[in-house]
Parts: sequence; structure tokens; C-alpha cells
Amino acid sequence: MADKYNITLSELTELMENRAMDGKNRIEEKYGGISKIVDLLKSDATDGLDANNTADLENRVEAFGRNFIPPKPPKSFFVLMWEAAQDVTLIILVVAAVISIVLGLTVENDPETGWIEGAAILISVVLVIVVTAGNDWSKERQFRSLQNKLDDDATISVIRNSESVKIFTKDILVGDILQLGYGDILPADGIYLTGNDLSIDESTLTGETDHIKKSVEKDPMLLSGTSVMEGSCKMIVTAVGPNSQAGIIVQLIEGRDEDEDESDDESEPDEDDQKPGDEEEGRQMVNGTGKHKPVKPANKKEKSVLQGKLTRLAIQIGYFGTVAAVLTILVLIIKFCVSKFMFGEHQCKLTAGEGNNATVEWVHSVHEEGHCNNTLLTDGGSVEWTIYKGWQSEYIKELLEFFIIGVTVLVVAVPEGLPLAVTISLAYSVRKMMRDNNLVRHLDACETMGNATAICSDKTGTLTTNRMSVVQSFFMGKLVKHVPSRDMLTPGVVDLFSNSVSVNSSYSSNVIKSEEPGQLPKHLGNKTECALLQFVGELGEDYEAIRKQNTEESFYKVYTFNSKRKCMATVLKTESGFRIFVKGAAEVVLGRCDHIIGEDGGSVALTAKTYDRLVEEIIESMANDALRTICVAYKDVTEEPDWDDEDGTLKNLTCISIVGIEDPVRPEVPDAIVSCQNAGVTIRMVTGDNLITARSIARKCGILTTEQDGGNILEGKTFHKLVHDDNGAFNQDKFDLVWPSLRVLARSSPSDKYVLVTGIINSKLSKNREVVAVTGDGTNDAPALKAADVGFAMGIAGTDVAKNASDIILTDDNFTSIVKACMWGRNVYDSISKFLQFQLTVNVVAVCLCFIGSCAHGASPLRAVPMLWVNLIMDTFASLALATEPPTADLLNRKPYGRTKPLISRTMLKNIIGHSVYQMVVMLVILFYGDTLFKLDKASYEDKDKPTVHGTILFNAFVWMQIFNEVNSRKCHGERNVIKGIFNNYIFVGVILGTSLAQVILIQFGGYAFSTTGLNWYQWLICVAIGAGELIWGQVVATVPKTIIPSGMRLGTQPFTQEEATQARMLWMRSLKRVQHQIRVANAFKRAGHERHRRLSLLAEDGEGGRKMSANFKKNSNNNSTDHISDTKVVDSDV
Repeated sequence: MADKYNITLSELTELMENRAMDGKNRIEEKYGGISKIVDLLKSDATDGLDANNTADLENRVEAFGRNFIPPKPPKSFFVLMWEAAQDVTLIILVVAAVISIVLGLTVENDPETGWIEGAAILISVVLVIVVTAGNDWSKERQFRSLQNKLDDDATISVIRNSESVKIFTKDILVGDILQLGYGDILPADGIYLTGNDLSIDESTLTGETDHIKKSVEKDPMLLSGTSVMEGSCKMIVTAVGPNSQAGIIVQLIEGRDEDEDESDDESEPDEDDQKPGDEEEGRQMVNGTGKHKPVKPANKKEKSVLQGKLTRLAIQIGYFGTVAAVLTILVLIIKFCVSKFMFGEHQCKLTAGEGNNATVEWVHSVHEEGHCNNTLLTDGGSVEWTIYKGWQSEYIKELLEFFIIGVTVLVVAVPEGLPLAVTISLAYSVRKMMRDNNLVRHLDACETMGNATAICSDKTGTLTTNRMSVVQSFFMGKLVKHVPSRDMLTPGVVDLFSNSVSVNSSYSSNVIKSEEPGQLPKHLGNKTECALLQFVGELGEDYEAIRKQNTEESFYKVYTFNSKRKCMATVLKTESGFRIFVKGAAEVVLGRCDHIIGEDGGSVALTAKTYDRLVEEIIESMANDALRTICVAYKDVTEEPDWDDEDGTLKNLTCISIVGIEDPVRPEVPDAIVSCQNAGVTIRMVTGDNLITARSIARKCGILTTEQDGGNILEGKTFHKLVHDDNGAFNQDKFDLVWPSLRVLARSSPSDKYVLVTGIINSKLSKNREVVAVTGDGTNDAPALKAADVGFAMGIAGTDVAKNASDIILTDDNFTSIVKACMWGRNVYDSISKFLQFQLTVNVVAVCLCFIGSCAHGASPLRAVPMLWVNLIMDTFASLALATEPPTADLLNRKPYGRTKPLISRTMLKNIIGHSVYQMVVMLVILFYGDTLFKLDKASYEDKDKPTVHGTILFNAFVWMQIFNEVNSRKCHGERNVIKGIFNNYIFVGVILGTSLAQVILIQFGGYAFSTTGLNWYQWLICVAIGAGELIWGQVVATVPKTIIPSGMRLGTQPFTQEEATQARMLWMRSLKRVQHQIRVANAFKRAGHERHRRLSLLAEDGEGGRKMSANFKKNSNNNSTDHISDTKVVDSDV
């Protein structure tokens, strides 16, 4: 379809690769100017495309494509499973499982059960792969859903059928005429047609931070992905989607990623090793020339508050686990050395001769090297036996087993389920927050908001409704608190005011009448300008007709509004010279006036006395009524001034009118601010309004009380002087004298907001350091939004630049949504704390039990497969149950934690220690005295082939204590009623019931696979009663004051050093999971060979008679034999 147009896609793509004057020259030389390109694309610079001509629109799609960059297709669940299965440790586990199954079926004496160990390993591997793939699949879906929502909601102003309309950016076509304004992000490539004072930030493409001035004469090339920082313009779209410059870069990046996936990691060059020429080559690849830098990634924020505390906690837990593991190994080695070497007791190996039916009684007591005083009594046949002395090679295997036991202790100590709990809690909260009008762009912002101690909020649209209207006006020397009638004003004044407002406003600002009777008109664009345009309509004038008479192309010069200028000016060419329309902040514009329209409609001099009276009686009076004051003025000049001399041009104006615009406080905001204040969160209002208006709004909101003033409210200029030294450098010490009492910052600039936010974050004045959230809607708010711990952008009034710089987008621009975000954030923080309280209790008990059991019996009382089930309870199920607790209003009745308060509070530490004591006492009693109490055979923990009732009771009691302690862990602030609200969380109830049912099935039917045997009703009653005792013991622990825990015991705090952070990453990312898999691999290999030897030495007792040799060891004090044996085999039937 490209032949339907007189320019091809490849020609347009080649054209847009040119920059600045090269682009302008290329357009002139090859195409004869910009207007010719518009003709070649069969478009119209004034009327735009014909929206009713569907055939043309479809042809444009076929010829030039859609404005949509297709994402890489999502990986299927099976692909994700395959990728998860590539983990080296999982591959080793599979190999170990296969070997174990083969040996169990071919070599073991009992093939019917020999395969179970290997099968259990394979099942655990499959479970890990499925869970990992499911988690990745869920995260990818969530990310794509969020990205699609952001992309689908993006709109832009275009001209179609001579009208300015909003369309989705994905519907933009080549040939469309776009209207770009302050804060827009260019959705496609194009060429500048007309505009005013346009400055573009091209840092996303070129890396250059300087804003680029755009115009037909100098640089008409506009590139997708760049941002409008000042001014406005019309552009014709020349490339969309994958054919735009941003699309080309995206495709190059995706292609690079694919290449990286196919290449080895070793082939990737280190950044430090990159040659200077490589970067230049990359620039040429991306841009087609060597003039521009490649895409510059945005600076990443530091770790969130919770991330930092978790990192610190990981280090501390790693230290604890390492010490416990080393101590376990040392104790086992010392015990081994003492028993084997210090007292000279060596093991003897006896081998019964084939076919012999001998009963051997042997007293083992070797006191000197090579000497044995023992008695061997045989009933015929021969017995071959050897006494080992000194160091033996098989001791290496025993020492290796000690090391494996130590690593097991380390694995048990690390809370490997914590990352899963964090992910589940954040994902659950993010989904719920979307219903509360919080679109979370960065997951960690959710929990950070729960720690917020300060919120720096905009006024317009956040604290107020952003539904503006003119309610007071000053015309011809009279203040009118309603819409003035036409007969109150002269036709000349009405005409002058209407023309000034209609022309000197962004043409993207429009007031659309509602189709339903009784409904308010819809405001599109800048709300302040919409209020003025609506006021023009109420005066009986048609602003659209005025704009048609004065198109944007007819503007001679435009000074766009910015935070420094505080006003906007538009210059029209007239027959006698130039007319300059100006509007802006009342005190700023009025200060530039030397005349004012008087009572008769004529211009009169504005004296200093009149100026003071207007400020006091008009501007301040309106401000006291919480109105935004705007002054509208004009100036006629006969000779062309120096337009670069802005101050000289925009002075000696004539004031037409002063209007007061009302933006009512949202009715729900005062209560929301009270909730924040009760929650210990300080609200600061940052606004561009004057001091009087800001004070009035702050009092209506409840930010200021009527008694508060003085240092609680400052203007931007005063604030700047107070926090900077004589050289203009920021001074943190001076800032610390200002910010604690500051509540309102009026007439502030974006730089003032940035200084306020960063200064509070860096201040060490408060004990636990401040965590700051900030709201913003403008492009210049982006630095503050990025610098804040949590940046909130306005979804309705916010610019694209502000949204991209934010962490959370408020889809309703409402302050109450921030309060809900705070509540959800605290809920996330509490959910993680609850899970930590639960899992660390389990870890402490498991580590201590593993240590004591290993030292006493040489093996852990909790065997491998049952521990796998315990880990499943601790990791997946507990994280799912405790991380999905819904928030309650009680969360806002306590103070925020701040940046440095320990993650493990003294109350939590008291609960962990208290419940660990209960569980350890119970477990040790069962371990050492359970056989006596329950009248059972004592469990042999070294014999893993024979499940016992004693061992099953130990395991069952341990699990039931965790199930009931999971209920206790629902509260982590010392609350007694742990049942409150439990049925509001169906997931928690389901997990508890499901875990309990699974435990019953596992105990009764688990058998050899889980090293369990069935229990009778009495034993079950005892185990469940022991578990239920956790609830009673929890009340005892709650009675103990937290002051019993020294304040110096701090777990999980900030700040942390870079070295510690590196150590934490090693612990967190590798030791967390890898060590656990590796120990299972080692155990699997060990069992495959060691247990085969054990089974061959133990023959069945039921009917296999001669295949078993019973060795009964007795001490015979009458034996005086002193045979000397020196590493030789002795065969003597007469001994």
C-alpha cells in the first residue's frame, strides 16, 4: 500500500535517522520542505486526517504500520519448567535419585522399598520445578498486565477533522497531526510543524541532559521516547511502532538479549574492560550516526527500607547458622577423636565364615596398640576377625558425615522461605491496592510506604477536587463575588478579557459541554485554564470562535508557563505592531503592570498606593478565602522589542482583571489527614499558590491548626535562603533547623520540593530516620519523585514524565488513596514480621534439636524427608497463610517504624525466644525420655530404614506445635487475642486445615517414605495436646514484658556497609537454596552406598536363621589371654 502515498516507509525511516540541521537540510534538499512531506503523506497541517475515511486509515496501517511495538511472546509454562530444570543442583539431584532407584531395585535386599528414597527425591525435584516455574509464570503475567494497563491508558491530543481529540497512543498513524504540550512523552517520530518555545529532553536517546530547542529553522526532528520540557507544538507523525527510533532501539535490545541467551556467560565482556571505541560503535549501531550516545539507563534507587533490613537480618542469621554449624562439627570431631584415639578403643571387624552357624560373644576392650584382651566363644566353625589400630581410611567417611551434619544445621538456620513470603505478600497487596486506586509500578514501594514517616503532598487535585471555577473577579475597580453580568462591564473590557484568556492558553485546554442535562461541563487539559475558559463562556463569549480567528500558526511569540516565570505570554502581530497577552500569578503579573483598566473602561495609571490596596483588599482577600488568584493583563507595542529580553518585554503591562479560582478541598481529605497524624505520619503541603491561599487550604485540610503559624509555613524564596549558606550551597545543619516544624511550603518551585525531600531523607535528626513519600504531577517534579522513598504520580493530572518517574500512580488523584497505600504498606511489613516470627522460632528449635541430637546420637532426630515436609510448612504454606492477612484500621493506630528501627522488635524477639523454649523443652523430653513416658522401644536415629513410634511421636509433636504457633504468629505486637479476624482470611483457615489433614495422612500412611508409622488415638491426643499447648503458652509469653529483652539486641537494622551487603547477597542468593539442595544430594549418594552396606550386615529376623549372626558382647573378667595381634588375620577354632 506504500504506492498510495508518494513517500515510502524506508525513506521516512532513513529521514528520521538525521539530526538537527542535518535533518532540516535533508528535508529541504530531497523533499523541498516540511510542507511537501505533509503533502506526500496526504495529510493536512491544519485539519489533520479524516477520521471518517476508514479506508485511508487502514491503508496507512498497511503502508507504515501501527504504533505498537509487539512484545516478546511470553514463555509457556513448560518452557519455564524446562529453564527451572536447568539448575545444576536439580540435575545432580535427578542423577542421585536415578542412582538411588537403580541400586534400590537391583542391589538392596528389599527391592519393594529400596526405590522409595530415590522416588522421594524425584518428587521433591518435580515440586521445586513446578513451584519455580509457577512463580515465574505468575510474575511475568503480573508484569505484562501492569505494563499493558499503563500502555493502554496512555493518550495524546491529535487533530482529526479539524478538531482536537484525545486518542490512545497505540492508535496514532503516520500522517497524524499531534498536539504536544508540557510534560508529554512523544509516542512516535515526527517533524515539527508549528509551536512555541519548545524544549525537548532527549536524554533517553542520546544521554545528553541539556534540553534541546526545537524549531523549523534549527532542529525540526522529533523523536519518540523524548519528553516535552517546555513549550508546545504541532508535529506530523512520520514513523510509528517498530519503525520509530525508540522502536528500533527496543528491537536491537531484544535482539541483543536473544544473542546473550545463546552465548556463554564467559563470552560477555566486563564493563570495566570495554574499550572506548566500543561505545562509539554502539552509538553508530543504534542511531545510524556517531553523533549520539546509546540509551542511558536511569539511576536505580537504593534498597527499600524492608529490603535493607532483610539484608541485614540475612547477615545476622548467616552468622548464627555458621557458628552453630561450626560448633556442631567441632563437637562431633572432638567426640570422635576422644572415643577413637585418646582411650585407644578401636573397632573390630568380624566376618562369619560362609555356612557357619556360630554364636559369638565378644568383649571389646583394647587398651594398648595392637593388644586385645577379649574372649571369643564359638560353637564350631571359624571366625575371621581383624582389629584395626591407629588411623583408618574409613574414618574419612565419618568425618565427611560430620561435615554434612554441620551443613544441615546451616541449612536449617537459614530462613529460605522468606523471599517467597515477601513475594507473595507484595503480589497479594499490589493486586488489592489496584482496587484502592493505587497502581504500583515498583513492588518494593508498597512495603516502603508502610514505613513512611512524612508525606510531601501537592495541593491541586490531591488535597482538592481539581474541579476549578472562577467564583470572584475584579473588573473596572469593582470586586464581584459572582459572575458579573454583561451590563456591569463595557463591551471593550469583555472583548479584551475574552481574547486574552482564549488566545493566551494552551489550545489543548478545552471545556466540553455535557450531553446530559444538569451535568457539569468536562474540563480537558490544564484545569486553571479550563476554569478561565468556562468563565469566558459565562460572560457570553465563545472562546472557540476566538481561537479560530487566531490560530496557533498566527502566534508571533509565546512565553510558556513555567515554575520560574509564574506566568504565560502570547504575542500577536497587529496592524500597528504587536499585542502581548499575559496571565499568571496575581502578585507576579500585577507587579509588572503600570496601568489598570478603570471604572469607565479606560486605562489609568497604577500607582504604588493603588497597588498596595489591590494586594491587600483584592489578592489577599481572595487568598484568605482559599482562592487561587490570577491576573490577566495585556500590552500593545508599536516597535518590535528584543524578545530575548524577557523582563523588558513583559513589563509596563495593563491589568485587565484579577480573578479568584476556587478548587474545593475534597470532603474526605480532613479525616484522612487526621488518620495519618494518628498514625505518626507528618503531612506537608507543597504548593505553588501564594502564602495566604496555602495557609487557608492547609487549615481547611487540617494540616495547620489556627494556632500554628510562623515557622510552620514558608515561601519558597524564604525556604531557599534558610537552608543554603552564603555561597548558595545546601547546608544540612541549617536545613535541620527548619524542616521539623515546617508544614506548608508556598510559592515553591520543583527544586524547592527536591531539596525538601532529599534533605529530610538524609537528615539524622530523628532517631529512626525519616522515610519520605512525595506526590507530583508535573515534569519538573520528576527529580523529587525519583529521590523520594516512594513517589506518587497523579494518574489524571500527571504528565507522562512524572508517571514514569514515580513508584505508584494514583488513578484518582486522591489523598485518601495515599492513606490506603500506607495501610497496605504497613500490612506488608507486618506480614513479613509475622512470617519471620514464625519461621525463626522453627529455625531456632530445629537448629538446637539438630545440634543436640547429632552430638548425642550422631544423627539428627528429624530425618530428611520429614524435614522436607517441615520446610514445606515453613516456606510455602506459612508464607501463603501469614502473607495474605487483610489490613485492618488498627494498622494506622501506631507509629511508623522508620528507617533504622530493627525488623525483629523486642516483642517479636520475646515471642521467638519464649516459644522456642517451650518447643525445645517438649522436644528434648520426648527425645530422651519419650520411650519411657510412652512405654516404647527407643528410636535408633542412625537406622533410617526402620520407622519407630518414638521417632514418629517426636516428629508429629514438632509439626503440631508449628501449626498452633502459626496461629500465635498472626499477631506480632503483643496482642493477646490471636484469633481475632481469623475467619476474614480464608487462605489462612484453608492452610491450617489443609496442613492438619495432610499431617494426619502423612503420619498414618507415610510409612517408609516419610520415616513414620501409624499412631493410636492416645498418642495422637498427646501430640495434638502438646501442639495446642502453644496457644496457652502464648498467653504466658504475652504476659512477660518486652523490657526483659535488652534494647541492644537488634536484629535487622540499617544502615549496612557495602561489604556486608555483598556478604548478604552471597548468603541470600546462593546459600539460601543451593546448600539445601547440595546436602540432599550428599545424603542421597551416601544412602545409596552406605545403607546398602548396613542392610547386608543386618539380616531379617523372621525365618532367615543362618543368614544372621548374633553378636552378644559380654565382659569376661576371668579371661587372661594376651594374644598379640598386629594387623593380621587370625583363624583359630580352639580359641
